[in-house]
Amino acid sequence: MELIEKVKDFRFILASQSPRRQDIFRSLGLEYEIRTKEVEESFPSSLNAGEIATYLAEKKSKAQRKELTDHEILITADTIVWIDNTLLNKPLTIEEARKMLLLISGKTHSVYTGVCLASETNSTVFVEATEVTFHPLSNKEIDYYLSNYQPLDKAGAYGIQEFIGYIGIQKITGDFYNVVGFPVQRFWKELDRFISDKD
Repeated sequence: MELIEKVKDFRFILASQSPRRQDIFRSLGLEYEIRTKEVEESFPSSLNAGEIATYLAEKKSKAQRKELTDHEILITADTIVWIDNTLLNKPLTIEEARKMLLLISGKTHSVYTGVCLASETNSTVFVEATEVTFHPLSNKEIDYYLSNYQPLDKAGAYGIQEFIGYIGIQKITGDFYNVVGFPVQRFWKELDRFISDKD
């Protein structure tokens, strides 16, 4: 049976307040609801790059897994930016956002999204990586972006689907939607495997 038919037997719980993830998920046509819990996004200092994203996705999943009922599948995710062995998460201030944009200007960085799928009895986690190369950004371009957009709710302080992404990105290697915040193509394949394992 095709996955497009299998998903009709499940109700999906998207544990994300990200409007970008919600938009992508809505476009898949799945029956779902938003159900979030506050989770401290701390992690062991020994973790690097994609390990951080998968650890946080699993941590968010564990906070809600016990509340799942039969035929519910919980989806949690976490996206980070990694450059020069340094983590760029969501900036806390505009000045921190400015420093992040200056850091990625003219360089290549990696975007990692960890995704955890969980049911009452099973769970799986995966990570998707995308490389993004930026042209050098001018101070005026950065100032304009910081003044007119909302960098504080985005890993690395930028949205690929906004001004700074439009004018700044030179090259992308990998899944565009992973940079938006949800690797939808990989998710679809992993969901098929996850549901098949339940049968």
